[in-house]
Amino acid sequence: MSDGERRSPLDAVHRAGGASFTDFAGWQMPVRYSSDLAEHHAVREAAGLFDLSHMAEIVVLGPEAPAALDHALAGRLSAIEEGQAKYSLLLAEDGGIIDDLVVYRTGNDRFLVVANAGNRLAAADALRERASGFDCVVEDESDDVALIALQGPRAEEILRNVDGFDIPELDGLRYYRAVTGDFRGHEVLVARTGYTGEDGFEFFLSPDAAPTLWEAIAETGAGAGLVPCGLAARDTLRLEAGMPLYGHELTRDTLPQQVGLGRVPVLGKPGGFVGEDAVAAGPGEGAPVLVGLAADGKRAGRAGYEVFASDDADTAAGVITSGALSPTLGHPVAMALIDPALAAVGTTVLVDVRGTRIPATVVTLPFYSRKKS
Repeated sequence: MSDGERRSPLDAVHRAGGASFTDFAGWQMPVRYSSDLAEHHAVREAAGLFDLSHMAEIVVLGPEAPAALDHALAGRLSAIEEGQAKYSLLLAEDGGIIDDLVVYRTGNDRFLVVANAGNRLAAADALRERASGFDCVVEDESDDVALIALQGPRAEEILRNVDGFDIPELDGLRYYRAVTGDFRGHEVLVARTGYTGEDGFEFFLSPDAAPTLWEAIAETGAGAGLVPCGLAARDTLRLEAGMPLYGHELTRDTLPQQVGLGRVPVLGKPGGFVGEDAVAAGPGEGAPVLVGLAADGKRAGRAGYEVFASDDADTAAGVITSGALSPTLGHPVAMALIDPALAAVGTTVLVDVRGTRIPATVVTLPFYSRKKS
């Protein structure tokens, strides 16, 4: 490991468990434990346990924290209640996406902003700069927080049986809500959020307590089909659920409207927000838009593969941003940025898969939605 690489507080647990590692945003993180397929199916059918300690946690605290976040981010964060979470976007002046975030209101004047690992510095710097005129402080607390995710249809059942995990307000905890729990003397923020398309929870806690919590959940869930999972399964799970990934679907060159996130920005907030004018103007005519693609067979388009309107077209009409052979559905799926003239559901396009143009059909996202009880 080079001097610049970082390790999760769960690194020793992963290595003892036989995980394979990959570099992700400067972190050595588990890419898989057993097989990508086995881990993917476990989350769809039972439960999976993920280490997300590479994510960034930035706290905005103070009397004017709500107003500061309304200015800094595209959504109306001042409107969320204590214990509520909201997905939002950090935009540049030109409307390009610097990062997508989840913001938790953990107090009347305290917000926890969770940013992508690779955008930690960009997000923290932008929030500090944009909050400078408000009565609040911005603190990057990423090094003091570990993050574990328990995802899958049996997640709640497993969580309720973890010895020493007391969550008084777990009953009735709704999606995109968070409450405080206690795990053997350690405070834990328990959020009903996730990035897999399944029900599940994310746990924010001290790095020192993370290995014990991980092992307790793993032991409790073993009989229910829970397995530890790596980033490879997380990627195919979120793709099936139609969830965008920064650096793939979301970039500095895309506006929210191009990637199906046009409803996230709230125009006309008092004081406005950074990037509002560009969002209001919208992308230029002919700007590519994000679509879902489904194909037959087993040859899947991958990120970077070109999309064409016809067999004889010389110029690409778009590009795959994420693609895989769907473990759940059994056929290739992909998200792609393509010419809006080809974006209607039911349109047939051709994906260049290593020199062969494979037919694919534009479909409605997401590819997979869980059955809700």
